[in-house]
Amino acid sequence: MPTESGSCSTARQAKQKRKSHSLSIRRTNSSEQERTGLPREMLEGQDSKLPSSVRSTLLELFGQIEREFENLYIENLELRREIETLNERLTAEGQAIDGAELSKGQLKTKASHSTSQLSQKLKTTYKASTSKIVSSFKTTTSRAVCQLVKEYIGHRDGIWDVSVARTQPVVLGTASADHTALLWSIETGRCLVKYTGHVGSVNSIKFHPSEQLALTASGDQTAHIWRYAVQLPTPQPVADTSQICGEDEVECSDKDEPDVDGDVSSDCPTIRVPLTSLKSHQGVVIAADWLVGGQQVVTASWDRAANLYDVQTAELVHSLTGHDQELTHCCTHPTQRLVVTSSRDTTFRLWDFRDPSIHSVNVFQGHTDTVTSAVFTVGDNVVSGSDDRTVKVWDLKNMRSPIATIRTDSAINRINVCVGQKIIALPHDNRQVRLFDMSGVRLARLPRSSRQVTGC
Repeated sequence: MPTESGSCSTARQAKQKRKSHSLSIRRTNSSEQERTGLPREMLEGQDSKLPSSVRSTLLELFGQIEREFENLYIENLELRREIETLNERLTAEGQAIDGAELSKGQLKTKASHSTSQLSQKLKTTYKASTSKIVSSFKTTTSRAVCQLVKEYIGHRDGIWDVSVARTQPVVLGTASADHTALLWSIETGRCLVKYTGHVGSVNSIKFHPSEQLALTASGDQTAHIWRYAVQLPTPQPVADTSQICGEDEVECSDKDEPDVDGDVSSDCPTIRVPLTSLKSHQGVVIAADWLVGGQQVVTASWDRAANLYDVQTAELVHSLTGHDQELTHCCTHPTQRLVVTSSRDTTFRLWDFRDPSIHSVNVFQGHTDTVTSAVFTVGDNVVSGSDDRTVKVWDLKNMRSPIATIRTDSAINRINVCVGQKIIALPHDNRQVRLFDMSGVRLARLPRSSRQVTGC
């Protein structure tokens, strides 16, 4: 019996300890909750290891942050109400217009006018968090139509890059996994020059800004600079065609397709030896480009480095390191000594060589997967594409957040920008090519046929 009494007493004491501990925790949490509601004067009076001036500054900063979040929260609520109101208005107007048997053009014009006003307000007040909403309202913009103009047939494997010469004569260049680069007449589709100096896949091709020089990057761990001389053939009259390819994906007819049984490039003049070979990389050279002026070139490699070379001496000027994984692309600014490199480490980096004595670098982490490419556009914008199925437009003056975000249903391959028309071409893993403007408005979708290549 005494033993049982002792056991009961021990059990009661353990239970009381657990209960006391539980109550103590609750009191602690309650006191913390009460502290958050205490006025600033009481908080300032509590003991702290921080100097009073530092503590006062921190309290003021936290107060400003809280007010900013409150303002954003209120604005978000107001914008949500406006969006719901606009949806209801558009639905009602659509029904009224259908009842009155008005044209679709009038409906589209009225809807576009209403949505454009709201989109502008969204971008100016809450653009970073509502880019997806803005894009959804911009889908009422009229679609462009795309017409197949010319096919360039001659490569025996996949084409990795397409480029257009910046000087006369204007030719088209293609880089292919068949170890060759071809130059084409844009008007006739005829092969003009065939370059066979690489022993690996040719991954990119870029033209010199003022001379008849081409720069190619290859899987053989080199980049080549080679000179070409072409004479454009007389263009043949182009037959009128009604093969319009637009959003409805109307397939073009195959009745006028050229005979591709023979090797079209077999009759081209062939260049086998480069003018200069750049050999400092230890991995696949995935891309290369000319810096403004054409005196230097930059290359990007799977060895996680980008190299800057002097064209005249072929010497390595800078090795740009810092990426944690393989590089996927590099691009240069058309008028300034700026380089942007992209990588599988989900970042892209902006390298500044405008000061000859020092070069700076900025790292941007706006994506969640491999950044497949980042390119400069007209003005001070950069467009980046990623395997995370997004494309982001950035302003070089303020790159904390993108000024536009395009969300898609497939990973983005190497993007291109038509500077004159301010059009972004997005090739996807699902074999689709979509066209957008710089504000993220979708313009068109090219047909899925693998035999059609279109550029702007």
